[in-house]
Amino acid sequence: MPATTLPVSNAPRLTASPRTAAYRPGLAWFATAAFVWIFFIIYKGAFTTSIGAGMVFPDWPLSNGSLNPEGWLKDQDMLAEHGHRLAAGVMTILSTILAVWLHRTEARAWLRKLGWAAFALVFVQAFVGGLRVLLDHLHVEMVNTSVGRLFAMGHACLAQLFLCSVAAIAIGCSRTWIERRAGLRAEPSAGLRKLARVCLALLFAQLAIAAVMRHSFAGMAIPTFPHSTPEGDLLPHAWSFAVGIQFAHRAMALVLTVALIALAVAVWRGRSAPSAMRLGAGGLMFCLALQIFLGAATVLSGRSPYYATWHVIVGAALLVSTFAITWVLHRDAIEGSAPAAA
Repeated sequence: MPATTLPVSNAPRLTASPRTAAYRPGLAWFATAAFVWIFFIIYKGAFTTSIGAGMVFPDWPLSNGSLNPEGWLKDQDMLAEHGHRLAAGVMTILSTILAVWLHRTEARAWLRKLGWAAFALVFVQAFVGGLRVLLDHLHVEMVNTSVGRLFAMGHACLAQLFLCSVAAIAIGCSRTWIERRAGLRAEPSAGLRKLARVCLALLFAQLAIAAVMRHSFAGMAIPTFPHSTPEGDLLPHAWSFAVGIQFAHRAMALVLTVALIALAVAVWRGRSAPSAMRLGAGGLMFCLALQIFLGAATVLSGRSPYYATWHVIVGAALLVSTFAITWVLHRDAIEGSAPAAA
């Protein structure tokens, strides 16, 4: 019986979907939702600190030994602190999903690594927050504060770093970044990139100063504004650590105002900035004006917890707006020679 030759099929073999740098709407929207959720956590944390409820529960990770402590929905302090913990727990889940999603589908190694970095950072942030509670009973005589409050300062700074890391992921997953639909019109000048990096560094420094000030209870160390004394003097009459850190916060705010205005003007005047970045520079100026108003209102109101809370939130918005401008200005360096889309 003659042998028969089976036809060779040209159909492709079924294989696992390869990693690509293509735009994925689901991933992009999920990353954006995770980014927005961080602002809710910052709001809960800032309000908790503003009303002095950070130690309403002496234990961690549970609250009074429970995930549902009795009476927490009826008590403002308990609602603020436990709500902050629950929101942080949701963020842990979101970060885990985001890191795994990126790892399984994303071709760009830097973005996969950034996803795992954000995943690790959220656990570090939670651990530092726990130490803030568990070590609050230990006192540091040299700076007249507790060990727990020192960790609270670090907790506040890590929150801003985490915010920027997730913002970078969300921007990197966006259609405009991947397909360069709103890309830079020309190569940004080295001066513009440097100015953006300087503004970003100044903002991180200011937020660190603010964290020390808030958790040292120095928010009203200088109870007048814009002058440092009721008599209208520029400098305080008497100095202490609390007065010094409050004055440093005001001085840095002045430096930042000049730097951020210079950055916005440079973006508007530069030929490389797309319309979205120019609009972002306008938003940056709006946030700056609002932040100055909220800072003044916080002092003049005798540190209203609502003004103080929104001062923290708008400060975070200022940081992430500046970070977004800086990130986009460095897009080609971040992506290297990799293709914009698969």
